[in-house]
Parts: sequence; C-alpha cells; structure tokens
Amino acid sequence: MGKRVLVAMVILLAAGGLAQAQEGDLHGVLDMTYQSKYLWRGIDVYGDKSAFQPSLMLDLYGTGLGLSAEGHRANSSGFETTERWDFTLFYKNAICPDEAIATQYMVWWRYFYHPDAPLDGIPAGLSGDVDLQEMAALLSWPNILAVEGLVPSYVLVKLWPAESGSFVGSQNIPGLTAGTASGFAHIFMLDYGIPIEGLLPETPEQVLRLHSEAVFNDGVDPRGIGVDHDWTNAVFGIATDFELAENVLLTPGLYYQVTMDKSINPDKDETWVTLGMSYSF
Repeated sequence: MGKRVLVAMVILLAAGGLAQAQEGDLHGVLDMTYQSKYLWRGIDVYGDKSAFQPSLMLDLYGTGLGLSAEGHRANSSGFETTERWDFTLFYKNAICPDEAIATQYMVWWRYFYHPDAPLDGIPAGLSGDVDLQEMAALLSWPNILAVEGLVPSYVLVKLWPAESGSFVGSQNIPGLTAGTASGFAHIFMLDYGIPIEGLLPETPEQVLRLHSEAVFNDGVDPRGIGVDHDWTNAVFGIATDFELAENVLLTPGLYYQVTMDKSINPDKDETWVTLGMSYSF
C-alpha cells in the first residue's frame, strides 16, 4: 500500500509541475555527496564503510511546497539490502519574519524505500519488508538570540513501518530484543554561521557553518530491534562552501558524534568527513 501511495503522489506532483511550467520557474538543487561513514539517527548504517549520496530537491514554483529524492548506497559490497531512497514531500514558510520571535518552519512526509527488500530468512508470520514512513516538523528561530547568525532549532519526528506486519514493525522477534520502528524522536539543534575571508582568490567572503545537535530517542528504532528511551547521541560539525562556477558549489564537512547510549550504536564515538558537489538551477 505504501509504495502505491508514493507512486501516485509523485505522478500527481509531476503532472502539477507540467501544468504550471508556463506560469513560473521551477528551481532546485542537484547534489552528489561522498561520506566516509553514513550515520543516520545515530546509527552507523554501513559499519564504518563509506557511502555515496545523490539527491535532487525541487522547489515547486515558490509556493513553499517542494519534493526531494535522496539515495544512500554503500561503496562496499555486502550492504545491498540496506541501500535506501528517501522520497520527501515538504512545505516550508515563516511566521513574523521581521520580528524577534520570527519562526521558520518546515513540515514533511517522507517514505524510506529499500529497493532490494524484502529480506530473506525472516521468522514465520512476518514480512521481510523494511520500508518506513515518517512525519516531521522543523522549527527554527533565527532572531531570538542576541548573537547574529546563532540559530536554535527543534525537530519532532514520528516514524513508523510502511507495513505493520513487517520485520521492523514487530515487537516479538525470536532471538532479538523486543523493538519496533514506530515511535518519536526529538532533535535539538544549534547552528552558527561565521563569515570569514574567502579561502579562494575568486571568493571575497564565505561562511563557516557550525552545527550541533542532541537527540532524545523515545524508543524509535529504524532497525526494529529496540533502543532505550534516552538521550542517544550528539553531533558536532563544521562545513563551508566553495563556489567553483556559477551555481556550482563544492562543500567539504567534518563531523563528530558522541554516542551516549549503546543501544543506538554499540561500538564507539564516530568521526567522518563529507565532500559534496551541488548544482542549483
């Protein structure tokens, strides 16, 4: 059912885009990013192996509505069943943009599609489907703090299995900790943009983007094997953009995760780098 709904929504949005093509411009961003590790909601998805992440985001004619597709694929063999594509329909806007209480918000529905599922060897009575869905809301307050460029944000996520009788939806799997992919997560973020002198001769100024976040996981586990209701991880990162040509950016990043709960990542704290190239149109 989830896959049919997803396909229907994509077709409707594409048809709507064609109908409006003569009324306005369609904008978007095409991006390709290399990651030395892929950390998702605190989980080291590919076991310290690198990953490739292509994505396409479309801004639907300045309406606030948008559509995106983002892939996640390991650069090593053995992770075929965990290759994933995220399809997102979102809406973003702002309230009181010129006031101290200015609030930028974005809400979205996202479908996590695993093209190589269903899994084999699943206990009797369960489906091997591991697709997921989520609804989420992001709130940001760009003017609320006295320091210019320092922006606090909050994200509320509700995740659930696309198929209720699936491997990631069961709470009674023989030999595994009881768990389910269904639940909530709370993400508290703080971002700071620092203008600096350009690091390339053709770039008079650029911005260092500092990012931090802390995650309270209210029992939701995308793997369906069970996690604690606790503060699970915190992430700290730095990134910046280099303009290589008109509308073409090269974006290196460095990130560090403090793992506070071993149920989300039993190994260790994590450090990884990213290198992305994007084209805006």
